[in-house]
Amino acid sequence: MGADRRRGAECSATRTALIEAAEQLIGEEGFAAVTARKVASKAGLKPQLVHYYFRTMDDLLAAVVRRNGERNLERLIKALASEQPLRAIWSFSKDARNAVLSLQFLALASHRRAVRAEVKRYGEQVRIVLTAALERHYELCGISPQAPPIVASLSMMSVSHSLILEEALGVSLGHAETREFIATTLKRLEDGVSRPACVPGFEGGSGAGSRQSRQALRNRTN
Repeated sequence: MGADRRRGAECSATRTALIEAAEQLIGEEGFAAVTARKVASKAGLKPQLVHYYFRTMDDLLAAVVRRNGERNLERLIKALASEQPLRAIWSFSKDARNAVLSLQFLALASHRRAVRAEVKRYGEQVRIVLTAALERHYELCGISPQAPPIVASLSMMSVSHSLILEEALGVSLGHAETREFIATTLKRLEDGVSRPACVPGFEGGSGAGSRQSRQALRNRTN
């Protein structure tokens, strides 16, 4: 109990700086580079502070995953409040930094059981929000897609991440054609949409689409 009382406060600016430093290291060098000394050096702090705020390095890594997941969910829900949620998903999925972090988090989950639950939880939450928003968008706009919403959201995220990771290796064969195909598909869907009928479901993030996304998230995580 004494050790718990000595643990640094959750809202501490120092704790936040350590989490940010660890996230930067993961993005730049991979999760294996996250040591107390390197994190502290990156944050401009003393190494002993890492273990003051985090009992183990797994606790720190879990905090990084949690912070990144919460930030992405906020960004995603705001993006899906637009009139073009399909393009919002595609734009969200093309974030190169997030793609690299996602790959590192997956590798981290396979090596660190203590962090696996956090990686799984936020990965599923993002997918639930995407799928619920697409389902509502299709319903409001009268779209009858060939692929189920969950397949569409997973496909866009997977394809964009693959393109980003391959480009980092210098591989680009087929990338232009893939991007053109996706752009054409999105335009075709949008051209067949009656905009006034669709906007109420997403306008300001307070319409039925946003409510359904949030409800699906609450149901899945409760």
